[in-house]
Amino acid sequence: MNTTTLLLALALCWPLGPPAPDIVRPWQPPAGPYAAGHRGIDLAAPEGTTVHAPADGTVTFAGPVGGRGVLTLTLPHTGTPPLRTTFSPVTPLTRTGDHVRAGTPLARVAPGTHCPETCLHWGLLRGKQYLDPLLLLHRAPSRLLPLLS
Repeated sequence: MNTTTLLLALALCWPLGPPAPDIVRPWQPPAGPYAAGHRGIDLAAPEGTTVHAPADGTVTFAGPVGGRGVLTLTLPHTGTPPLRTTFSPVTPLTRTGDHVRAGTPLARVAPGTHCPETCLHWGLLRGKQYLDPLLLLHRAPSRLLPLLS
């Protein structure tokens, strides 16, 4: 099974909402490992908003990194190495080692964001490779509409 098929099969849900949050800044992959880019997406969220697990997984990190709260959720059965989804800045509600189900409250959005307004940065990695977290979301199939004459 290739990565795209696997990601589409997971059909994860948004970590905020419903309704689906606004995307403040999209994913912009870097040209190289040290190049500029945006290695995740920023979702509009007021401070204190609950962040939910977008899928079943294991909390593999919950703590500060560079003065900001970060939480990492590792998704089982997603290949080797497994996919990891990250959230920051947050105040964790779970601890490293906790196994959670999709929809479980993981954290609350904390201050200290890099957005003009408070937001949640949502990242996705396989090993050291950053991926677009939007690949995780189930989207309705496209439909062709008839042309009007």
